[in-house]
Amino acid sequence: MRCPFCGHHDTQVRDSRPAEESNSVRRRRICGQCGGRFTTFERVQLRELTVVKKSGRREIFDRDKLMRSVSIALRKRPVSPDRVDQMISGVVRRLESMGEAEIHSDVVGQMLMEALRALDEVGYVRYASVYKDFRETRDFQKFIGDELFPHPPPPHRAPIDSE
Repeated sequence: MRCPFCGHHDTQVRDSRPAEESNSVRRRRICGQCGGRFTTFERVQLRELTVVKKSGRREIFDRDKLMRSVSIALRKRPVSPDRVDQMISGVVRRLESMGEAEIHSDVVGQMLMEALRALDEVGYVRYASVYKDFRETRDFQKFIGDELFPHPPPPHRAPIDSE
């Protein structure tokens, strides 16, 4: 593991322990060259995923890219970083367990939308505004009305008995 401080390639593990409900390993490391200490996390990767964009372009799946977009949607929201990380890990596990090497960006977006909706509705709407490319305030109104507050069916009225 390369030292983030001096770039030296020989670092030693000082401590390892499970993290994220045992879904990853947290390692404390020390650099033999500069003495710098830092932490790394190791996660299981079931398979290498490729995301197919709407344009047809392909790129390697990047968990950090998901984390950045979710962090923007949840900025200044009362959601702990641990819950966000658990949500992202859940989405990644679902994607990896689909059994496909290539996944369309729409699938990733929909899974992330579902997870965000369960986590924080404001973050969900913020993410949707970018994902669904909202252009006007009417787009927000329609989305919020349709998605968060679906119209209830009209109340059932019993026929009036006339005697």
